[in-house]
Amino acid sequence: MATRSLSFFRVLLLFLTLSVRSNGQGGVGINYGQIANNLPSPARVAVLLRSLNITRVKLYDADPNVLFSFSNSQVDFMIGLGNEFLQNMSTDPTKAQSWIQQRLQPHISKTSITSIVVGNEIFKTNDHVLISSLLPAMKAVYSALVNLGLEKQVTVTSAHSLDMLQTSYPPSSGSFKEEFIPYLQPLLDFHSQIKSPFLINAYPFFAYKDSPKEIPLEYALFQPNQGMVDSNTNLHYDNMLFAQVDALYSAIKTLGHTDVEVRISETGWPSKGEENEIGASPENAALYNGNLLRLVQQRKGTPAKPSVPIDVYVFALFNENLKPGPISERNYGLFYPDGKPVYNVGLQGYLPDIIYSSSATTITILNVWRAVMGLAVAGMILDMGVKMRMR
Repeated sequence: MATRSLSFFRVLLLFLTLSVRSNGQGGVGINYGQIANNLPSPARVAVLLRSLNITRVKLYDADPNVLFSFSNSQVDFMIGLGNEFLQNMSTDPTKAQSWIQQRLQPHISKTSITSIVVGNEIFKTNDHVLISSLLPAMKAVYSALVNLGLEKQVTVTSAHSLDMLQTSYPPSSGSFKEEFIPYLQPLLDFHSQIKSPFLINAYPFFAYKDSPKEIPLEYALFQPNQGMVDSNTNLHYDNMLFAQVDALYSAIKTLGHTDVEVRISETGWPSKGEENEIGASPENAALYNGNLLRLVQQRKGTPAKPSVPIDVYVFALFNENLKPGPISERNYGLFYPDGKPVYNVGLQGYLPDIIYSSSATTITILNVWRAVMGLAVAGMILDMGVKMRMR
């Protein structure tokens, strides 16, 4: 019993450490996607995340039910402004202000909203009308925040796919695709001007799946391996995620910027996939996310940026049964919709059966859970102290 209590206490301490608000100094959060018809209510999810001590959440929209359910919860939210809004906002900035007044302002006094992610993987669409709308839309959102006095409280950014890179190996040779540079140059200038991070969705799984004979699985999963040495810098890489991030830093540098921080808005590993999706398994997903959490706890930086701890949002909180695409797309979750872990990475949360919709009820249950967790930790510490004195 003492060993089990100590193990639980260590896991709890790990997540207390990981969940400290990062203020741009590295940390971990979770992507809360909702493309499903069987997910628990946001109020129940609020209790689950509190039980896991997760205090950073990224949404793909600005769902008022979620933001309301997390009132006074001490969770920091990144909210998403969908691709479908960009073109109109780029030509009519008043639409950006209306969106903020309707979607953000009603909640920000009680729910911490730290960032607006304008668009998702725009360059992957190859839609040049949409791509050309991105920066004007971001500027419109930022101007609206300035008008409302919120620009110091809420940052403006966008999330991108690694498909925008022309070259990623070795990391020091990272470069953007030529056709995107006319859009990326002013975009990076804007990031530099407003001091906001450049977000990337990075998935070593995709690279491994496509080239399993060339890429060691251990290299993709943060497991012990020989790694690779960048011949231009002599920097040693023992995992693919760090190599991908540094390739992006190199590409950004080619456009004249060393003052824009890269943060990982999505990364994860599927627990199930199609027959040709090599490597998709619960065992590999557990290794990837478990090892990633340990790197975050150690405040590791990449070889090219060792003093900048990695900042990561894990994808995703739940398996989402309505996501289109191959089987893997519906199996990135850490949890099933009933709150049970898909695999074991030391995450044992609590999903209550029923939560009433009122904000007061949600807050009361969160406070009760805080008290229960506090008593549990205190009891384990006391139990451990008694056993140590008895030895």
